[in-house]
Amino acid sequence: MALNTEKNLKLYYSIKEVAAMLNVPESMLRFWEKEIPMLRPKTTGNNVRQYTQADIENVKAVYNLVKVRGFKLSAARKMLRENKQAVDGNARVMESLIKVRDELKLLKKQLDYLE
Repeated sequence: MALNTEKNLKLYYSIKEVAAMLNVPESMLRFWEKEIPMLRPKTTGNNVRQYTQADIENVKAVYNLVKVRGFKLSAARKMLRENKQAVDGNARVMESLIKVRDELKLLKKQLDYLE
């Protein structure tokens, strides 16, 4: 049986790791937690935030609405409250499109190098 290297074995992520994933400051994540009720990562006795994969997906949905699509935080909160499934779907599609764009940019660089 082959080892599945794609499987994510980590259960919890620190706020620093999540901020690095999205390239945003940690303070922004803390602010979003205050403003959007669905962003509530688990905290330890020392108030250390521990984000699960589900928490990260919620943060990515907020990031997509606020940073990518340009919504105000209040509008993002309203959209998440009213239709979270559609927002999640849109965030996944946007993430896929960004990955495809990055791959195309890399291919273009490689083709330019060949010329």
